[in-house]
Amino acid sequence: SMSHCRPLLSLLEMSHQLPMCILAFYNIVGFANKSDEGWLSSMFAHKVDARKDAHSNLLSKKDTSNLYKIQFHNVKPECMEAYNKMSDEVQKELHRDADYPCEVVGSWNTWCGEQDQAVHLWRYSGGYPALTECLRKLNRNMAYLAFRKERSKMLISRCNQLLLEFSFWNEPAPRSGPNVYELRTYQLVPGTMIEWGNNWARAIKYRQENNEAVGGFFTQIGELYVVHHLWAYKDLQSRQETRNAAWLKEGWDVNVHYTMPLIQKMESRIMIPMEHSPLQ
Repeated sequence: SMSHCRPLLSLLEMSHQLPMCILAFYNIVGFANKSDEGWLSSMFAHKVDARKDAHSNLLSKKDTSNLYKIQFHNVKPECMEAYNKMSDEVQKELHRDADYPCEVVGSWNTWCGEQDQAVHLWRYSGGYPALTECLRKLNRNMAYLAFRKERSKMLISRCNQLLLEFSFWNEPAPRSGPNVYELRTYQLVPGTMIEWGNNWARAIKYRQENNEAVGGFFTQIGELYVVHHLWAYKDLQSRQETRNAAWLKEGWDVNVHYTMPLIQKMESRIMIPMEHSPLQ
């Protein structure tokens, strides 16, 4: 009957209309693909402006070509004293030789944090070429090779990172003591280094009154998106008072608010300078 035929006719009519609907949809998508301003594109895609340069160029100091290396040496507990003495002798020897384009900025033993650990911060004047030249010369230095062999018997593990310094931070310079040093290490969410730098470029002014800011660095090789802030205090009580005073300054809380979401992990080490460290 005709009543039974009607659903079949409706289905046939829809089948003729369906290709036109699909064609219209693809025409819309095609239009959206041709222009970033297409309404469909704006519904489904969040447009982010491409960065025009590497963050190493945007955040590091332009007036110097310094490269830094930080070393973490975990030492056998019974070898700590011998390790410190041997490190002192080798660093003095390297500093006496003007042919090496490197200098130790500071050497410490970790007091609070990972125990039986030595931390060394080196500066290479001239960037990567200076690092390469220094490595080549050390590999021909028989006294250094003997030291490295002897040192290997004292270590449990070791690692290093190559760093650049933030343009807005203080230049690490020798200072007299006694001081305790805090190395605060932040593992950032990948892609947030520029935002971190923008916030700390404003925030660093709140942490200068007691001359506590020593240096700020970010990794280039090694574990990436890692930031190191190095601070100096007379003692732990002074550290507490200085940090508490920052919260009384208008704007410091804003910096903390905006930088905390950028951090995946953070760590604090309290370090005591070795006897030969330029940072005392």
